[in-house]
Amino acid sequence: MGTVLGDPRRDPRLTPPSDGDKPAARSSALAAAEARVEAHSASLKKELDVGDLVLTQILFIVGLSWIGVAGKLGPSHVVFWLLAIALFYLPSAAVVMYLARLMPLEGGLYQWAKLGFSETVGFMLAWNLWLYVIVHTSEIGLECATYLSYALGPSAAWMTHSSWFVALATAVLLSLMVLASTIGLSVGKWVHNAGGIVMLVVFGALLVLPVLSLLTGHLREYHPLRTTIPSISLYNLNILGKLGFGALGGFEYVAILAGETRAPARAVRRSVLLAAPVVALMFILGTSTVVAFIPTTDIDLVGPLPQVLRVGFGPFGIASQLVTIAIFMTLAMRVSQTNVSFTAVARLPMVAGWDRLLPPWFSKLHAKYRTPVNSIVLVGACAFGIALLSLIGVGQAEAFQLLFNAGGMFYALTYVVMFAIRPYWRWQSQGTYALGFNAIMNWNDLDAGK
Repeated sequence: MGTVLGDPRRDPRLTPPSDGDKPAARSSALAAAEARVEAHSASLKKELDVGDLVLTQILFIVGLSWIGVAGKLGPSHVVFWLLAIALFYLPSAAVVMYLARLMPLEGGLYQWAKLGFSETVGFMLAWNLWLYVIVHTSEIGLECATYLSYALGPSAAWMTHSSWFVALATAVLLSLMVLASTIGLSVGKWVHNAGGIVMLVVFGALLVLPVLSLLTGHLREYHPLRTTIPSISLYNLNILGKLGFGALGGFEYVAILAGETRAPARAVRRSVLLAAPVVALMFILGTSTVVAFIPTTDIDLVGPLPQVLRVGFGPFGIASQLVTIAIFMTLAMRVSQTNVSFTAVARLPMVAGWDRLLPPWFSKLHAKYRTPVNSIVLVGACAFGIALLSLIGVGQAEAFQLLFNAGGMFYALTYVVMFAIRPYWRWQSQGTYALGFNAIMNWNDLDAGK
């Protein structure tokens, strides 16, 4: 993995001097590269603020299925959540805040990897993230059919087995995402904010439920933070990894939109500080509600939220209505969550085009809305194509598992690079980043030991 700073095909303005290269000269070259990114970003509309980023992070990070996964651990779930928070959640939040302050640039992860390592690493990271989001987005039709079949009852069970209905649902939802992304974050932020508010309302009902049941005598006891020491097993370690990497990841996404955020360094940092404790409490207390009402062996890993609402509100005579409402609200949240990743990843081809790693076509902005319209349409078309391919010759469950597994593999590189890119010193306030990992991979290019 050598640096491409000296590649003859590279834009000569980004190539630092090769003879007698000094830290100050290298710093100046990279500072100039940062300045060019900011110059490109000047044409983008600044629509986001701290409040928008907080709600977006709560929406995007919190996944309802994880309270069921953690609930399978019983009272020891508190220990596992705390371990996952300490080993992954807090470090990832710290790294995102640090890098967003150091390099508050449109493209986020791509820019961090490009300036910290090389354009090659930046491009490969963006490529993997792009593939992950496209595969993840292509699941939305399958999920829509599943949620509707639950909400409408047995008469709608055919939806999950109908390829044409799944394809139609995918086409409609992706078209709406393309439209919203093209209009820009002036509309998109309200979609994300609404999804974040719905998420808070749903979790609010989930957290109030055991207290209400305890006060009315329908629940004998409730100890949300009671825990037990878990046993050490491969199964438990597997769950710990899933809670860390799967449930608690996502802070890095809002940084991709730094060029469309007012005072991005400050906004991203404050949004992480505000959202992190809220997300942690939602996961821990939400799981405690599941454990309080549902035996661990009976927890529904697919739909723990409707299950616990049905059981918890059953004695009050409103379980059926609440579950139906909750399912529709969950579907709205899933669409909003998918739109967050869709909006963010559509910017990656645009910023790669700025660096001439992709044709300028990808960086073309809409004349009125100043959004990367070509990149947005391409993401939508690719996601729809993958959705159709996943339905050929397989059932609904097989199609979902195929897309889910493929998406997870594409995302692995993101965190490897993000944690490796943590600089431990800088020669000047802008420019060169001397990285421990990069020093090993590119020893000669860093003039180490000279």
